[in-house]
Order: sequence, then C-alpha cells, then structure tokens
Amino acid sequence: MLDKKLRFDGRVAVVTGSGAGLGRAYALLLADRGCSVVVNDLGGARDGQGKSHVAADAVVNEIRAKGGKAVSDYHSVEEGDKIIQTALDNFGRIDIVINNAGILRDRSFARISNSDWDAIQAVHLKGSFVTTQAAWPHFRKQKFGRVIMTSSASGLYGNFGQANYSAAKMALVGLSNTVAIEGQKSNIHCNVIVPTAASRLTEDILPPDIYEQLKPELIAPVVAWLCHESCTDNGSVIGSAAGWAAKYQLVRSPGKVLRKHISDGVTPEDVRDAWEKVTDMSSPVHLDSIQEETGSIMQSLEELKDKKTAIVESEEEGVFEVKDKDLILYALAVGASITEESNFRYLYENAENFSALPTFWILPGQAAVGQSGVIAGAIPGKEIDFSKLLHGEQYLELYKRENPTSGNVTSKCSVADVLDKGSGAVILVDVDTFDETGEKIAYAQMTVFIVGAGKFGGKRTSHKAIAPVDVPSRKPDAEMSEKTSLNQAVVYRLCGDRNPLHIDPSFAAMGGFNKPILHGLCSLGFSVRHVLMTFAGNDSSLFKAFKARFAKPVYPGQTLKTSMWRNGSRIHFQTSVTETNSIVIAGAYVDLHDVRPTVHMRNVSSDLMSEIIFDGIKAQMEAEPDKVKIDAIFVFNITKGGKAAGSWTVDCKKKDVYKGEPKDGKANCTVTVEDADWVDIAMGKANPQIAFMKGKLKVKGNIMLLQKFRVLMKVESKL
Repeated sequence: MLDKKLRFDGRVAVVTGSGAGLGRAYALLLADRGCSVVVNDLGGARDGQGKSHVAADAVVNEIRAKGGKAVSDYHSVEEGDKIIQTALDNFGRIDIVINNAGILRDRSFARISNSDWDAIQAVHLKGSFVTTQAAWPHFRKQKFGRVIMTSSASGLYGNFGQANYSAAKMALVGLSNTVAIEGQKSNIHCNVIVPTAASRLTEDILPPDIYEQLKPELIAPVVAWLCHESCTDNGSVIGSAAGWAAKYQLVRSPGKVLRKHISDGVTPEDVRDAWEKVTDMSSPVHLDSIQEETGSIMQSLEELKDKKTAIVESEEEGVFEVKDKDLILYALAVGASITEESNFRYLYENAENFSALPTFWILPGQAAVGQSGVIAGAIPGKEIDFSKLLHGEQYLELYKRENPTSGNVTSKCSVADVLDKGSGAVILVDVDTFDETGEKIAYAQMTVFIVGAGKFGGKRTSHKAIAPVDVPSRKPDAEMSEKTSLNQAVVYRLCGDRNPLHIDPSFAAMGGFNKPILHGLCSLGFSVRHVLMTFAGNDSSLFKAFKARFAKPVYPGQTLKTSMWRNGSRIHFQTSVTETNSIVIAGAYVDLHDVRPTVHMRNVSSDLMSEIIFDGIKAQMEAEPDKVKIDAIFVFNITKGGKAAGSWTVDCKKKDVYKGEPKDGKANCTVTVEDADWVDIAMGKANPQIAFMKGKLKVKGNIMLLQKFRVLMKVESKL
C-alpha cells in the first residue's frame, strides 16, 4: 500500500447541493486535501421549494475556519453555467464537478403530476447535464476533468412511489456512459456514485439505528478517489454505504440464435422454444461497448450464413445416480490413498465433510453425452466415426461448494458449436448438471476431435469455446509426482468409461497404440488432486473451476508429474510423464475460491525430510508476504549423521527460498542442524532453545534474528 496522501492542491471543484449531507461531506474532505471548493446550495426544502443562503454559507465558514478555500453559490443547478462561472470568477479554473443536488417528490405512479415529473428531471438530470456541459470546454482546453453523476439504488432497481426519481437516476447512468466515451481522449473521466447515506432526503424514511450508521463521511472518500488525477476509472458505476463500496456492471445472458439458417425467419414459437436459454443468466456476459455488442450479434449472423455448417439444434438429457461408493471408487481411480490423511474425506462415507473430488462431476455429463445422440448428429450430412473420436479439452465449473453425495442428478447436453480444422472436426458440447431440487450445480464443456471429419466448409474458431491458457514462463512454484498403477485404467473403467481402448491390447493396436492407454480424464483427476493438495489443503470446497487440454496419451504404470504456478487464486498447471519427459496435459489451470498452500511428502526430491520444511516456509512466505518483516538472509546447513547433506537459503529481503548459498549478499545468520532435529523443531516436537544449549542447533551471526524467524515456521504438513 502507498503511504502518500492523496492531495488536490491547485484543483477547483464544484459540489452541487453541498449545504448538507453528502455534498457537505464531499466539500469538507476535498477542501481538507487542498482543493478550492464552490459550495453550491439553493437552500430549499426536500421537495425543492424555497431558498436560503444559510446552508451553503455554513459549510463555507466551516472550511475557511480550518484554513481551506471555499466560496458560496446559491444558483439552481438548472443554471449550471452560473455555478461554473462562480468557480472561474473566484479561482480562475474548474477541474471537478460533483453533481450531487437532488430533490424528492414521491408519488405512486398513477398520482405523479406533470409538475412533479418535470421538477425531478430538471434538478437531477437536466441540472447535471447543464452544469457539466458548462465546465466541458474548460476541461477540454486543460486536458483534465473529473465528473461525478449521482444515481441511486432506486434508479438501478426501482422503488415504489419513485417512478419520477428512478427514471432520472437511471438516466444519469446513461448520460455518464456517453460523457465518459466523449471525454476519454481529453483525459475527462465521468463516473457514477450510487450512495446510500443519511441525509435530509432520507432522515424520516430510514430506521434510526440504520440512519446512524449511514454517515456521509464514509462515502466521501470513495468520491474523492474517483475525482483524483491518479484514478483511471472512467464510465464506472460505484455503490457505497457505511464504509463499503462495490462496482456495478451491466451484464446479459450469452443469448440464443432463434433461427437455424440465415434464410429462415423467426416465429413466436421459435422464441418460446428458445426462451429458457435466452434468459439463462448462469454464465453472464459483460461487454464494454456498443461496438462489442454489435460485433457479438454480427458473429451470430456469420454462423448462420452457411447452411452446410449449421449446427443441428438438439438438447439431450440424462439422469445419473450418485452413490457414496461411486465417489469413493472415483477417488481411488484417480490415485487417492489413505496414506495421505486429508484424503479420508474422499474415501470414507462416514468421514466428517465426506465429499466427492471436484473432477467427479465430469462423469454425469460425460454419461449423458455418451447416452445421447448429440455428437452423432452434430455435422449435417456427415456420419461420425466414433473410433476416430478423441477427447481434446475439458472444462468444469462448480456452482456450489458442497454438492450431493447421493441421489439423482440430471445433465442436459447440447452441441454449442462445430469447427472445421481441415484434418478433422471439433465439436463443442455444453453440459449443465442439476441436483434433485432443480438447482444447477455444474457446467462443463467437452471438446472432442473427430479425425478425418473436416473439410466441410465450416469456420475454424468459435467465441463459445473456453480456451486453454499457457503456463507462466518461469520455473514452477511447486511440483508433485505420483506413479500410476498398472491397473489404473482397469479401476477407472469402473467409473463409467468402458472404452476397450483402455484395456484391450488388440483394440489399442487398431488405434495405433502398442498397448492400452490410460483415460485422459484419469490423468486429469491425478493433476487436479495434486493442485488441491498443494494449494487448497486438499479441501474440495475451495475448488471453483478448471480447464485442460489433453496433449499426449499416458500408459498405466507411468509417473505423472504436475508442475504448478500460482497466479492469485488461479493455479496454472502442466502435467508430464517423468519416464519420457513428454507433456500430456497442457494449457491447464484450476481456479480456487481461496488459496491455502500446504506441503506434502510427495514434494520431496531428496532423502532429507528438511526439504518439506523449506517448501513449507516458501509456501508460507508466498501466502502471507506481509508477515515477512525480517530484513535478513538466513542460511541453513543441514547435516545427516554428522555429515553435510544440503543447504538452503531463506532470503527474507527478497522473499525467496532456494537450495544452496545466497545468490546476492551475505548471510546475516547461519544455522547448522541435523535433518531430524530441524524437522522436530519445525513441528514443535523440540524446543529450539534447549536444542541450542545442547549443541544440536549451532548458530553463527545474529542469533536474535531466529526469534523473528519463527513466524515462518507454520508448516502444515504431516510427517
């Protein structure tokens, strides 16, 4: 975090309606940070009736008493040009316009008079327009301007008795969107604040205890930040209340093409039949511009132009029975073992937090696809040869942290798109899975490649495809290796995929393999499990989604090595076969709700148990870098049987842990200790002071630094 205070020295702001409430809070804060402020307030009642100089003058006097610069302005915002002129006359410039003035004339829709409607639009909408437009040429000339429009939850969501007010407040969002676009090239930013605060407009509407918490002073810092020159937001809608803030965005469903061919029309029945998908907001889409929206529509039209490549629209449904033994069998099939204590939750139905490994939820959708005919009829005029079908990519997203461990789930599958890759066809199959209550629990996208089915004149790419992501170009943050069993495919077949390719040598030979291969989804299960063990404490509830591309086959008995890179809550990974050093899963990642790094014995590449400790220190340092406040470099010389066995550097200055001597600088503290003793100390089984007095822990340099080092010794592994 930056310690430097945000200042507004030399800036001039107009704050309309700043005689009380939110406007007053904005004016006071800006003035306190060096801004010259025009305090505009007509001084009228909540409904806009009457005038008074008292409110504006009181705020100006308050600012001046604290050494700030401010002047009063008593014009209506319908005369916004005069308010801006007040700024120019007194301070010679204008940099910030906060359109805050507002009135209320609440009536039910049927009872709103023309005068009630016009008054609200005049103050809220026209007033913001006139005032901002008056400042516009000055903003453009100086290549700087910050504008705040004030909307309301009533505008975003509607509210009984406020049709006039809601209409004006939502209109301000549209006004801001266009002002932001037109001002961008001149460094003029326009944003919307959606405040919920105690003010004279809400003093007799909100309950007293809530009214007390909604202090305008808790919203003012959000508005001040949006007005600062270092804030790059433009066209944002920001809500704030009681020390909380959030961004709103307009989203839509992915949509649904209502006709099958470009020559077809659309009937009301077509709309009815597609309505469920038209209104499905489970995967919302956010677009940043009208150009993106138009482009999206144009792409849909392009997909309709060639009748030969039109997708056969069909949705198939399959019911999958989930039993606790199915969850356990799947866990065993992807390598889970009771030798790792945290796997107990996947292997014993009476275990606390018994659950399925997340990748289990591919199976219901896979079964539905296999039982249906969606792939068979995906390409009009072409017959699919299933002996030439390859599983190319897989995506899975879970919508709930806890899914059923028994009962029936229903999967609905449909072809999302068909691509012509020349040498073959790619078919994208979308699968939605629902529990017994009808609640959606998972979405999957299966990408299959049909060898030899290409060259039918189709498109090569699709915006509907969820793409793999290349791993970072640096060394992995963690790696985990595990040998598969010769019987691995035999066991995995029992989870549902009975393809003879994975057990019958003669069938494998027909496919060009010298022996049966392991299921790609089995290798994937191993890899995702490695990610959960390394970065999520093996807790399935932290899993959100994954994507992977199958690159090469794996043979049962080979060793899978999962290399992992952390990027926030996304863990990129790549899986290779140790025996051949070939990559078998690429472009893969797991998205987590939360990251909880842990260390496991399978990470150990040497015979020194201390390696686990240093892996744990590294993980702890990465997970909580702010806790590492030691300006020192440590070197640990690990011995075994009294002989040097290895050394590690813990560089707290650069927050790095690695084998060997320091790469930069000298050690501030050097520790020599036996492997077993160091493990006992780290695990809390031995007291470091006693170990030091007994000569088991030898220290050179600043011994007091070891006291600070203890914050990094929170290793969560089980030895």
